[in-house]
Amino acid sequence: MTTDKLDAAPALDTPTPPARRTSITPGQPWLDTNGQLIQAHGGSILHEDGTFYWYGENKERTTGGSDVWHWGVRCYASRDLYNWDDLGVIIPPDLDDPASPLHPTQKMDRPHIIFNPRTRQYVCWLKVMQPDDTQKSSVLVADALTGPYRLVRTNLSPLGMSAGDFDLVVDPSDGKGYYIFERVHSELIIADLTDDFTNVTGHYSTHFPQPYPPFVREAPAYFRRGHLHYLFTSGTTGYFPNPSEVAVARTIHGPWTVLGDPHPHDESRTSYRSQICSVFKHPGKQDLYIALADRWLGDRDVDARKAAKMFETAFASGRPSDFFRQYEQDDPEVFAAPDTSRAGYVWLPVRFDGEMAYLDWHDEWRVEDYD
Repeated sequence: MTTDKLDAAPALDTPTPPARRTSITPGQPWLDTNGQLIQAHGGSILHEDGTFYWYGENKERTTGGSDVWHWGVRCYASRDLYNWDDLGVIIPPDLDDPASPLHPTQKMDRPHIIFNPRTRQYVCWLKVMQPDDTQKSSVLVADALTGPYRLVRTNLSPLGMSAGDFDLVVDPSDGKGYYIFERVHSELIIADLTDDFTNVTGHYSTHFPQPYPPFVREAPAYFRRGHLHYLFTSGTTGYFPNPSEVAVARTIHGPWTVLGDPHPHDESRTSYRSQICSVFKHPGKQDLYIALADRWLGDRDVDARKAAKMFETAFASGRPSDFFRQYEQDDPEVFAAPDTSRAGYVWLPVRFDGEMAYLDWHDEWRVEDYD
């Protein structure tokens, strides 16, 4: 990649501001108030002083035709969860240092930001996939949610482990922080954070051990409802969607009990062609939890069972790279780099039946319809 390609501004049409939205329409294109596709992938929501802040991976230049993986972390603001104002890139890409986790060619994923009540700082963790297939973490801090952020840790291997998809949790009762992550291709780890939230203490628990993908659980999305702790997770099939799983526990370190697939009515077994990235409790509603999910492949049809079998065969062989290389040669269209700049979102309300948490499909739904 040349510097010229990095510096060149994308060719954007001058959009017409869209009509004001009054509902959430899962899977449909979601435009900001300027008429541009929202770029907050693998993201989460924070709520402060009556305003919702939605942030995530900025994929505006990840069109599948270049080696641009991200263009920093972008943030949006809304008062109603329907109409989002673009606040811009709050963690910009580092164009000067190819080794920086923020360089556009680095495979930075799933930013998560939490507020530390002790230090009064915002702490952001990033996952960065390495060329050798390991995954490491970087940590940034800021005095304001929208930045500026500064890197305080890079190339971190928490607990000496390769750390993949993750979630960050702050216990509102005591301000203690937790880092929940996939120990790559192995199991799920729940680790205590240090007081400043920029590292782990060494105290952790292990959960859901599996031999290899697609059975390994990734993309943990944590939430708490009353005295119960919940986790949504996905299987491990890259950008190919797969069945989600929900688990429940009485304490954050478990033991965790798997309850099953929260999408029981989805016959495609693809979690409505999406992957859950986080769960948000609406502060103004008694019992409204919203699951945020990415539709990474857009409307591309995917045979979930075939994709899962492919991953199982590759990893069970002990030579996954060789198998995937052959798969790519045999079916190049399936393995073509997706245009994630146009990836969509699937936001759905969580329905509870006893301890079980379900995600039913809605073509359209409104926050106002919930108590």
